[in-house]
This record gives sequence, C-alpha cells and structure tokens, in this order.
Amino acid sequence: MSLQGNTLGDAIGRTRDKWGWFVALGVLLLIFGGIAFGNLFIATVASVYVVGWLMLMAGAIEIIHAFGVKTWGRFFYWLLSGLLYAVAGFFAFDNPLLASAVLTLLLAIALVASGLLRAWVAYNHRPEQGWGWLLAAAIITILLGLVIAMGWPVNSLWVLGMFLAIDLIFQGWSFIAIGLALKR
Repeated sequence: MSLQGNTLGDAIGRTRDKWGWFVALGVLLLIFGGIAFGNLFIATVASVYVVGWLMLMAGAIEIIHAFGVKTWGRFFYWLLSGLLYAVAGFFAFDNPLLASAVLTLLLAIALVASGLLRAWVAYNHRPEQGWGWLLAAAIITILLGLVIAMGWPVNSLWVLGMFLAIDLIFQGWSFIAIGLALKR
C-alpha cells in the first residue's frame, strides 16, 4: 500500500510542476467557450462536423475490421455497419443543418429517457437519504429534454452550439481550478 501511495505522490509531484499548463489550457478553453457563445450557429456546425469526422473514422475502422473476420455473415455485418457510419458521416458534412436537427432531436430524446431512468432509480431508492436530489436532477433533465423537443427544429440552429460553449467554459474553469490547486 505504501508503494502505491508513493507512486501516487510521485505522480502528483510531477504534475504539480506543470500547473501553469493546466491554467493555460483552462484559459484557452474559456476563450473558445466565449467564442462559441458569441456565435452559437457556427459552434453548432462545428459540433456537427466533429460528430461527422467521428462517424467517418468509425466507419473506416469497421470496414477495415470487416476484412479481418473469418465468416461471411460477420463480414457483411461489419461491412454494412461501417458503410452506414460512413454514409452518416458524409451526410453530416453534406447537410450540417439537417444533421444538427437530427442530433438535436436525438439529444432531446436522450435527455428525456435519461431523466425517466433517473426518476425510476430515485423512486426505487426512496428510503435512502439523498434520493430527493436524484429525483430533482431527473425532473430537471426531463424538463430540459422537453424544452428542447418543444423548440425543435428551430432550436437546432443553436442548441448543440450552446451545449458545446457551456462544456468548454466548465472545462476551462475546471482546468484553471486544478492548476491553481496544484500550484498550492
């Protein structure tokens, strides 16, 4: 146990020397978050392009993997799966506005489903202390999903960009806090 503790202490010590890099990255992420908030439409298109690239890469990997499997059934499964990913990736680049509408609707559905699941978990943990916080988070998540769904498809022009901007800002503040904590 002391060996593991020393290893962790050594890692923290080496990381502590790099505290300035954490702060610099945090400031950079804050700047990018502010830029994203300044133009939510461009941030939405950028997020669609990132998803498109990820789908293209996943499609290419699955197509390559298809040629490594030993049975025809699995070959066609992986090939078809890879082709569908690649087509979806190309679709995101070809028509990012339509892709943002689809992704925004999927986000709304995912938030409602996630909120319902959290509410169910909270309901099943009623006797335990703190279950009300889980229920409150569930209700907020469901409401957020419903608000996005009710504004769809018009809000598809800015919702993904707003989520990206908020994430960049929170990540920026987190890295700054970690860097300043390491400095102390």
